[in-house]
Amino acid sequence: MFAMLTAGFSQEPTRWRGASGNGIYNESGLMKSWPRGGPEELWSFKELGKGHSSVAVSGGFLYTSGMLEETGVLYKFEADGNLVWKKEYGPEFSSSYTGTRGTPVLVGEKIYLESGAGSLYCFHNSDGSMLWSKDLFKDFDGSNITWGVNETPVINGDIIYLTPGGKQNNIIALNRHTGNLIWTSKAKGELSAYCTPLLIEHNGRKILVTHTASHLIGLDAGTGILLWSHEHPNKYSVHANTPVYYNSSIFYFSGYGKGGGMLKLSEDASTVSQTWFNQKLDSRMGGAVVVDGYIYMSGDKAREWRCIEWESGKEMYVSSELGKGVVIFADGMLYCYTDRGELALVKADPTGFKVVSKTKVTKGSEQHWAHPVIHEGVLYLRHGSALIAYKIK
Repeated sequence: MFAMLTAGFSQEPTRWRGASGNGIYNESGLMKSWPRGGPEELWSFKELGKGHSSVAVSGGFLYTSGMLEETGVLYKFEADGNLVWKKEYGPEFSSSYTGTRGTPVLVGEKIYLESGAGSLYCFHNSDGSMLWSKDLFKDFDGSNITWGVNETPVINGDIIYLTPGGKQNNIIALNRHTGNLIWTSKAKGELSAYCTPLLIEHNGRKILVTHTASHLIGLDAGTGILLWSHEHPNKYSVHANTPVYYNSSIFYFSGYGKGGGMLKLSEDASTVSQTWFNQKLDSRMGGAVVVDGYIYMSGDKAREWRCIEWESGKEMYVSSELGKGVVIFADGMLYCYTDRGELALVKADPTGFKVVSKTKVTKGSEQHWAHPVIHEGVLYLRHGSALIAYKIK
């Protein structure tokens, strides 16, 4: 079943890891160093429940999710931290590393959320009322994975892309207004792999790139036809990092010592060829950013922070000054949030890992895994049960 991609956006959807899905936040005038005790805390909310979902910002409001007992709850906040509403939506992932995973996606008056238990929900922005839902396992022959579905849906125009991971319905495109199926792809027929897809436009062609259990795959976003695949298995089939597209190439990477490499796209994006590989580029879930032709990231087994030249794969520096963790970028600086609860401001400089300021995140609960968000001079950080807003401008 095929349909052509709807042309253009009627409204711009939010994305996980910034407007381009690459961890880059286009802010200016941010502080180049923080006070001794860290950036000023503007407010916090400490009753989210369990989860690792990040924050979506749209129209002056904030959105995230959490799990209370075993039920998922969607939250809407004003920018000053006042709760507008919260809505229960259904069972969440409660087996291990419990709680919510994927981040809400906002488009106009609709909110989309994929649960760790494998359901996709569409809500109305005004009051959180549910418009429709789909069970990706029952409706599309998918099945859950060891640590629960981690995907944040990707939206382009009227289409929403998801990875049920079924043998037949491996990757699907739905009408975001109705939930009706537009196309389905068998892809490699593998289980999903905790990965939020990357939607790119390469020489005028829209390509959906994502990881499934043992492969990185590229599909034509308009039809679902599998264009290419690249084998990249790891010990637990965990590929939680969204690939990065830059200068006509794709950087892919995953943890447990597997590493990462560079794939060059052909002119029409129908094939890829590997240009380099480095086993130490093995971030498990912390992402990577590309700034002025250099990759900045931390590792998993290789716990150090690294800077790598994009084109050649040349290693510029290695540092173990911070624990491993998440990285985002804004206004010349890296924001590093580690699994030890360190929050650090680091210069994006390929000549060395230069920590300018550092603080400790003490509010919240369990693992320090959620990816921070920067919006209008405020850094929003979720740590388990707590959502914290820091003034960084």
